[in-house]
Amino acid sequence: MKNVTVSMEDSVAEWARLEAARRNTSVSRLVGEMLAEKMRHDDAYERAMQDWLHRERSWASDGRDYPRRGAAQ
Repeated sequence: MKNVTVSMEDSVAEWARLEAARRNTSVSRLVGEMLAEKMRHDDAYERAMQDWLHRERSWASDGRDYPRRGAAQ
């Protein structure tokens, strides 16, 4: 585990202290958990995007015009 120094505005630090106290944890652990969650979210999004981008496309146009709105089918 690494120690880092983080600079933030006073109002943000106050919120972090209150939120950490509400969760019965330290500001350090709160920030670490928030960053870990952000990392997991971003990784999951990136994996989903790469999966979608590399999928074989099974849909294709047959060249016909799209149906018009309100047109009887």
